[in-house]
Amino acid sequence: MSNIPKGCSFLIEEVGARPIFTPENFSEEQKMFADTADQFMIREVLPHIKALEGGDHELMVSLLKKAADLGLLMVDVPEDFGGLQVDKTTSMIVTEAISIFAGFSVTFGAHTGIGSLPLIFFGTQEQKEKWLPRMATGELIAAYALTEPGSGSDAMSAKTKAVLGDDGMYTINGSKMWITNAGFADVFTVFCQVEGSKFTAFLIEADTEGVSIGAEEHKMGIKASSTCMVNFDNVKVPAGNILGEVAKGHKIAFNILNIGRFKLGVGTLGAGKYTLKLAVKYAKERKQFGQPISDFGAIRSKIADMAVRLYALESMSYRVAGDMDETMIAIDPKAENYSDLVMKAIEEFAIEDSIMKVYGSETIDFVADEAVQIHGGYGYSSEYDVERMYRDSRINRIFEGTNEINRMLIPGMVLKRTMKGQLGLFEVIQAVDKRLADSNTPPIPSRADDENMTFVSFITEQAKHVTMYVANQAIQKHMADLRDQQEILMVLADLITAVYAMDSTVTRTRQIIAEKGFEKTLLQRAATSILVADHYQECKQLGLNLLCHLAEGEKLETHLNNLDRLTCQTQIDLVSLRRKVADIIIERERYAF
Repeated sequence: MSNIPKGCSFLIEEVGARPIFTPENFSEEQKMFADTADQFMIREVLPHIKALEGGDHELMVSLLKKAADLGLLMVDVPEDFGGLQVDKTTSMIVTEAISIFAGFSVTFGAHTGIGSLPLIFFGTQEQKEKWLPRMATGELIAAYALTEPGSGSDAMSAKTKAVLGDDGMYTINGSKMWITNAGFADVFTVFCQVEGSKFTAFLIEADTEGVSIGAEEHKMGIKASSTCMVNFDNVKVPAGNILGEVAKGHKIAFNILNIGRFKLGVGTLGAGKYTLKLAVKYAKERKQFGQPISDFGAIRSKIADMAVRLYALESMSYRVAGDMDETMIAIDPKAENYSDLVMKAIEEFAIEDSIMKVYGSETIDFVADEAVQIHGGYGYSSEYDVERMYRDSRINRIFEGTNEINRMLIPGMVLKRTMKGQLGLFEVIQAVDKRLADSNTPPIPSRADDENMTFVSFITEQAKHVTMYVANQAIQKHMADLRDQQEILMVLADLITAVYAMDSTVTRTRQIIAEKGFEKTLLQRAATSILVADHYQECKQLGLNLLCHLAEGEKLETHLNNLDRLTCQTQIDLVSLRRKVADIIIERERYAF
């Protein structure tokens, strides 16, 4: 087995087949970055939420510069251009900490992520020297201009045009909308069509003649961030401002979106932990019928479920970060094609990135919604932070490609890699068929909460088998037309996502047990059992639903019999486990894993 992780290997390898990176592995330096970012948010940003949400962009820019003074804007910038160039895990740790206030984190992320990374990965030496050092210090603020009034998810159909003149200058005309940081950005990465259909990226400074910024959008949430339309009216740009190559803008757009999806998943984790803390604190203070509502089972169950989903999201997030770092370590930084190799390493985990985006955005929506419910009527009042958390969370299912688009990408990428021989999916499908052909049913491990998490590992493997079986039936029925069956792709995506959550959570908990021992891991063991049991039932139901669509009559009966043989009854006392999780979270008043 290769030591370098491969994308989507969780579908074809057994649970725990290889160690994964988790927060328990954070170095002291990484913890220092987390503390620095956390303290910056608490001391410098949170006291100014009202002013920031009121549209004080001067204050926002000044806070970005304060973040730069702490090194927070330069974590991804190469050292040669004034940056720190830390590993992806450290970058994600900073993203998580910054994300407790979405209005600021969106602004921060648009600058350090989609705003700067295209230049970092695709810029020439001259371009980097001109702009990167000043981006690292916050002197220049970056923005990313891809979306247009007529092209959202279908970004390649952009209408903004760049025409090369006899003077060697490009003339750019068109409009971009929903551009984060537009109200105060200094440099835009702008995607245009050259010669009608050659999708190309340009670097354009905001003070260039012909560039104009529209009015601020009035948004449901993330009100502290600047979001405007950007117009280009006969804007003259030298050929030296082309980012990457003509007609290769899609490479930039799609690769940067992969990183954006990954960072969004981690960002929702930070927001979710903060929201959970607010909910628990309120539940302990609010009294009804003579006792804190944190004593009531209905509230405690909500708190437990919020914590469990966040534990899974955290396990998934840092697993991907660790896999990326492990892959990039093998790349020679002095290689001529270093940027291409880095992009390839990032693209290797594009499936996980889309999973993170979907799972993270829906987790923070769930957590924010439950937090409002715990607050009752007060949760609907702007005097309480959870009202803002609820509004802010909704954009995440739209950002970086809608969840529907990402759901269709997940199985599509899996099948594409399988057909190219990059992922041994058919071997696993054959193993499932062989198991069904065997009249002997594999023994079911004890359902007791054993030291090695044997039972939850077992049903995680069963969930993989269900996914493989159902996917195989869909492939056999629709073949090449499967890509047009959006409803089927969405179900397959949910199966794959649930499997990744289960696999990551079980693997992490087994590692923690091995390090700390059985007695000191009650919270992790209980959370893992809840998470796996819930997702396992979800997988069984999704499989049943899809098989009922794919077949009928005797063929359907055969499929349903096979589904029964591939699964079992969990018989896990989830009520007691939720009580155990709630006990610890409420006692500690925070996410406590």
